[in-house]
Amino acid sequence: MFFRSRKKDSPHQSLKSFVLFQNLNAKELARLSTLLHYRTYLKGEIVFDEGEEGQGLFLVSSGEVAISGKGSFFASHSVSILPGEFFGEIALLENTPRSAQARAIGDTQLIALFRADFFNLLETDGKIAAKISMQLARHLSKRLKETIQGKE
Repeated sequence: MFFRSRKKDSPHQSLKSFVLFQNLNAKELARLSTLLHYRTYLKGEIVFDEGEEGQGLFLVSSGEVAISGKGSFFASHSVSILPGEFFGEIALLENTPRSAQARAIGDTQLIALFRADFFNLLETDGKIAAKISMQLARHLSKRLKETIQGKE
């Protein structure tokens, strides 16, 4: 009896489950993974506070994060970010204070992509950075459309 060896997924393939990275090939995912930072937060632990300097975005690998704050949108809403989603993306693009607080609802694992690493990627491997930027632009466009429709 003959068995075909099944090709094992690269450890970086799990990154492909994030919309930001879905257009990256295996080699690009491997390159990107060298820039990512993995963090574990306990239930109730603050990821970042409103008004704090933003350093980059976070992707939820497991667990859940609540986003809330005093700002116009967050004063009346709390948003839950689930595995496969990301938050804090404005800090990836510009150096502005956080507009809300992020807190782990339960034990949570996050993957961080910091602005300095992303800007370095823009200089060293523009193709990867461009693919991520396009996905980020699509996400921000979708969020803007949802916000505008919600006000109508």
